[in-house]
Amino acid sequence: MKAINPLRDKVMDNLSLIGDWNFHGMGPTISVAAMQQSHKSQKCPVLASTNDKGGFIMMKTLKTLGLSAGLLAAFAVTAGTVSAQSTLDIVKKRGHLRCQVGTPSAGFYNLKADGTWVGSDVSVCRAVASAIFNDPNKVEFQSVTSTVRFTALANGESDMLSRTATWTLYRDTQLGLNFTAVNFYDGQGFMVPKDAGIKSTMELQGATVCVLTGTTTELNLTDYSRANKLDIQPVVFEDKDVRDSTYLKGGCDAVTNDKSGLASSRAGFPDPGAHTVLPETISKEPLAPAVRKGDPQWADIVRWTVFALIAAEEQGITKANVAQMKASPPNPEVARMLGVEGDLNKGLGLSKDWFYNIVSNVGNYGEIYEKYMGDKSPEAIGIARAGSQNDLWTRGGLMYAPPFR
Repeated sequence: MKAINPLRDKVMDNLSLIGDWNFHGMGPTISVAAMQQSHKSQKCPVLASTNDKGGFIMMKTLKTLGLSAGLLAAFAVTAGTVSAQSTLDIVKKRGHLRCQVGTPSAGFYNLKADGTWVGSDVSVCRAVASAIFNDPNKVEFQSVTSTVRFTALANGESDMLSRTATWTLYRDTQLGLNFTAVNFYDGQGFMVPKDAGIKSTMELQGATVCVLTGTTTELNLTDYSRANKLDIQPVVFEDKDVRDSTYLKGGCDAVTNDKSGLASSRAGFPDPGAHTVLPETISKEPLAPAVRKGDPQWADIVRWTVFALIAAEEQGITKANVAQMKASPPNPEVARMLGVEGDLNKGLGLSKDWFYNIVSNVGNYGEIYEKYMGDKSPEAIGIARAGSQNDLWTRGGLMYAPPFR
């Protein structure tokens, strides 16, 4: 196949080193057998995929072969142009959504003993599946490490990503991705053992700090240490569980992550009360689902699914009352949302019931937040929402959906 442009030629030259390749969905899937043949002695990141009933149903090894993530992602975008099918068409034909989450973590994406995925980011995946199929279980969840998450999305392995990914300029413009709508506002912090007596990040002079590699967290840590002359020594990990285990065993003086991630980790510790999150927040971390570039309709579907969750809460539409609201809409906007009036569904390529199906299957944003992230549910990780950035704009927060008209 003739390369589309010089960038593609450069990538193809590199791919020829490992043999065959093929197209998968809207981007390339590099031959696993060829990679294993050429890279037996190297440790490669692994993409593990599970269906909703549990059990890993495929394992694929991804390696950028010396290419930058941006270069491989750009190749995925140019490769996608050869496909005449939209992502929506591909997902419908396949019969389920492929949604990428992280390795199991309480609050955002957790794997229950029976193999069921739950969490706030998982709920976004289920909401998109509901918008398309009216079935929140028509999702193949792909559990991917931070180091390969964007490549796995850009090369077509995943249809979308919903996994505490920070929206940044570089990621939005140079990795072949489009971020859609913020579903959680976060910020980076530090957690330390209480008995260490540390009260501020300014006391971490010369400390060793556990951090995940391939993340904005790692970059922020380096910047913060340099700016404040703290001489912090990063101890990097690809796996969150290994990072936390090392911290608990005293292998690091502190651990850094988004504060929600620290709360998630602490909730799973043997003695959560023995650890404290320091007061400083050292970064802005707007977390948002992402899709591949090149398919604006698909980006709109994911974006407006998030907005639907927020708008439903704004209008008081819940999982319990959505049928009643549809039967007797309290105002014209709710009538448009629930498909009683107008044809707002047409631009998305979805049925008139797409909004109704989302709320009836997964609830609204507030319901999801309280179940998995808040401080009222036994399943949640204890992050109070009232008055925070993640509250509705009408209550002093930043959660805001554009008009449905």
